[in-house]
Amino acid sequence: MKIGQLSALTDISIQTIRFYEKEGLLEVASRGDNNYRLYDDAAQRQLLFIKHCRNLGLALDEVRVLLEVKTTPEAGCSEVNAIVDTHIQEVDARLQELSNLRRQLAALRTKCHSDQSAKDCGILRELSEA
Repeated sequence: MKIGQLSALTDISIQTIRFYEKEGLLEVASRGDNNYRLYDDAAQRQLLFIKHCRNLGLALDEVRVLLEVKTTPEAGCSEVNAIVDTHIQEVDARLQELSNLRRQLAALRTKCHSDQSAKDCGILRELSEA
């Protein structure tokens, strides 16, 4: 299949597919007589694996490691577990940061009422003094 077909099947842009090839995450496609890139079902499966990893927020280097482990089925899963455990810790830290941000915004929101003018807006005053 051509790159456009692969893009449509995976819902991944052509530019991203080319980027993944350049980064070594996706095997470089063979070329047809017309010099078009040609992909097979294995490329589609690999691209969907990469997409799923990226949707989980994994970095390209982490995806690269997972792909390497995936191609050596006899390898242990300790490296895979370490990547996921680290990512869970990062997500927990971001959740804490977002929770703190929400508390700050909620406290800030109490500083102003809709019937006030901008010159009396407590939110704008707080942001100016911060």
